[in-house]
Amino acid sequence: MQIPMGFVCGALVNRLASRMTLGVLFACIAAVGSSARAQGLGLGAGVTQQDLNALRAAVGAGGGGIGGIGGIGGIGGIGGALLALPGGAAADDEDLPAGKEADAKGGKPRLPPLLPNDFQKHVLEVTGNLYPLYGADFFDNLQNTAATVARSPVGEDYVLGPGDQLRIRIWGSTSGETSVTIDRNGEIALPKMGNLQLAGVRYARAESLVKAQFARYYKDFELSVTMGRLRKITVYVVGQSRAPGSYALGSQSTLTNALFASGGPNAIGSLRKVQLKRSGAVVAEFDLYHFLSKGDKSADVKLMDGDVIVYPRASGYVAFTGKVNAPGIYEIRDPGETVEDYLALAGGLPVVADPRRITLERLAPGVDQPRRMEAFALDAQGLKKSLRNGDILSVPAIVAELANGVSLRGHVAQPTRVPWRAGMRVSDLITSKAMLINPESLRRQNELLFDGFQQERSARSRLRVPLDLALERIAEQARINEQAERDLKTKPQMTIVRESSNSTLSLPVEPVTTAKDAGGGIGFDEAAPLDRIGKLVDEVNFDYAVIERLSRADLRVSLIPFNLGRALNNPGDSDNLGLEPGDVVTVFSVKDVRIPQSSRRVLVRLEGEVQKPGVYQVAPGESLGSIIQKAGGLTPDAYLFGMGYYREEVRESQRENLTRLLRKLEADSAGYLAQASQSLGASSDSAIAQARILSVQTAQRQALERMRAIKPEGRIALGLPSQIDTRLEALPALRLQSGDRIYVPARPDFVYIFGAVNTESALFFKQGLAVSDYLRLAGVGSGADQDGVILIRADGSALTNRELWRNEVLASAVMPGDTIVLPEKLDRESSWSVFIRNTKDITQVIYQLGLGAAAIKVLRQ
Repeated sequence: MQIPMGFVCGALVNRLASRMTLGVLFACIAAVGSSARAQGLGLGAGVTQQDLNALRAAVGAGGGGIGGIGGIGGIGGIGGALLALPGGAAADDEDLPAGKEADAKGGKPRLPPLLPNDFQKHVLEVTGNLYPLYGADFFDNLQNTAATVARSPVGEDYVLGPGDQLRIRIWGSTSGETSVTIDRNGEIALPKMGNLQLAGVRYARAESLVKAQFARYYKDFELSVTMGRLRKITVYVVGQSRAPGSYALGSQSTLTNALFASGGPNAIGSLRKVQLKRSGAVVAEFDLYHFLSKGDKSADVKLMDGDVIVYPRASGYVAFTGKVNAPGIYEIRDPGETVEDYLALAGGLPVVADPRRITLERLAPGVDQPRRMEAFALDAQGLKKSLRNGDILSVPAIVAELANGVSLRGHVAQPTRVPWRAGMRVSDLITSKAMLINPESLRRQNELLFDGFQQERSARSRLRVPLDLALERIAEQARINEQAERDLKTKPQMTIVRESSNSTLSLPVEPVTTAKDAGGGIGFDEAAPLDRIGKLVDEVNFDYAVIERLSRADLRVSLIPFNLGRALNNPGDSDNLGLEPGDVVTVFSVKDVRIPQSSRRVLVRLEGEVQKPGVYQVAPGESLGSIIQKAGGLTPDAYLFGMGYYREEVRESQRENLTRLLRKLEADSAGYLAQASQSLGASSDSAIAQARILSVQTAQRQALERMRAIKPEGRIALGLPSQIDTRLEALPALRLQSGDRIYVPARPDFVYIFGAVNTESALFFKQGLAVSDYLRLAGVGSGADQDGVILIRADGSALTNRELWRNEVLASAVMPGDTIVLPEKLDRESSWSVFIRNTKDITQVIYQLGLGAAAIKVLRQ
């Protein structure tokens, strides 16, 4: 029965309208007027393989093709037979090995996990390391071998056979393209031209034979023939295979292709005696180690349909551990193989291996203690030593001891190590004092003319962290952030329980923090030129350096100190010690080992009301007064009582003490809040209790914030007498230190007053007035705490009241530049309010006790 073409195309349009391309639609329209028995199918551009398959299925029952657009130009039914596919022939789906599951990524066969064999477990027990089988990991990284072979190009001597696909393309007087497959008879079918025998023909002659067949019917054309999908052959993998079974491979496949496609042997299978059987006879035995270690495929064999690959059981194993280029478990092929043979497989020994002390553990089954150990050197005789099944060969590392080196480290321009020579002394290692300028000093010399931006840019460059360390720090910070988030979610809360009911009041507990500055940037400030004077080069401790010497006889380290200055100034001095191989000479700075004050270079900075302010070097024995005299003495406006004396060491000590104080206050704050909540637990009004707790918490937080805002200055109060005209003779006898800063201010004309006063301002100084007089002038507020008044002197000291019956601060005379601080009362609740509140709480307790007594009386009755 023949189906009308209009019916066929109409059905296809209705059925495939949602996915049909224009090429298919036009082909159907053109086919309506053509013969139902026309041979071939001519389709326009843009036709997909899916569309072609749908059309073939629709018209197949009619026994005829569709003569379409491709028939134009004289090609007729022949042109219709050459399918015009988009961009050439459709891509072929490559077959995977028969019966094998494919991974979702790239069609790679899924292999079962390779578990360790008994010998691997034995090596693990005696060495603590699980070593791999040599070559096993190679199979884990293979892609789909069948698809790879099928896509590989064929040579000109490739012999065509049934199942091979050819792609024919013609152009010129006619055009078209098609794919044909050699059938079981060895022929391809060409419409209207008959069949062409190609089985047994080499690929190089296929194009000329096809072109000769076309030339019988057409002229003035060109033609090309390329290989499409190759025919499949089936091979069988058996024995100790990791994935035994049948595999469909390309016709070009060899034994190695089949080995890789099958995933190799299992944990006890052999890689060195793989057998290829054909018609029941062994035709080849392949040692895959030659390919894996040397890339040698000379023993590879081309496969034929029906071949059988057998993985026999491995004959035995030896292990190479320690300093070997490829430590692992190696399969034994022949009993006569030597250490040299296996070292060649293992890639030899690295340069850090010690060939003098090789240890060999050998098993002797059937005795009480089957493990025996022997040692030998990898010399000519040791390399020829035969190995047995179960041997474990261990290669130690060399001892990285420098035989003839002398090292210089510490406060030097560049730590170095030089070869030792006979008669070598300290001056031969440190040839000039310029070698003792440390890198930080060199950096300061190089950055001498840098502005603030250039210094910051240089500082940021020095602070860069190597990538590996930066990634570790980022990971660690991520872990810290995650832990902080978890801690925040589980933040503890303080619960206040009212004894009168079951209701609770929850308040968040503030975490205990430290006073550590958490600034986010470098914030580099350009130093003033005066601050840089005297700091260009760090001082070297020329009085003390040390030699560390190791005695190889008893492995004891001895320290040999010497005077570095004498050793460098006079090579004949006894301090210019002789050096021995392995000595380490360490040089120190004056910061590393503190030297006596008299031996140090002391630079102090003097500013303010002196005749010649600047930086001065202090000679041993000089005092504070003598330095001021060296600067020309004081000016007439100098106010010696208010002189500021600053020391960096004191500032660091103040910072540490402030940090400890903050930690203690924060810890006491949490304890005080808990105590306050318990003392207010009997209150009948939870709102009042909550308000008081929040008030206390806010006051404590504000106090801690004020403490954190304090910036230590490192000022030292000199304890000068409270006189306006203080003389230099009154200055204390201080030992000056390098970096000390002295500032002599001009005498101020004001006294400053702050706190609970009506007017916070600077009042004009009047000699003879006391603190109470200035408070009266400023006006005392209603909430002022006069008992807590503080007088901060211009010299940095402070006066507070310590008397019980009178306030000595209020009667103290005020000096120019002094500051008066009048605090407010912390608890401003009136005595009557306190009495009423306490009476209310006591009454409620008595009321609750009364209810309890009444209940007991009822129960007794």
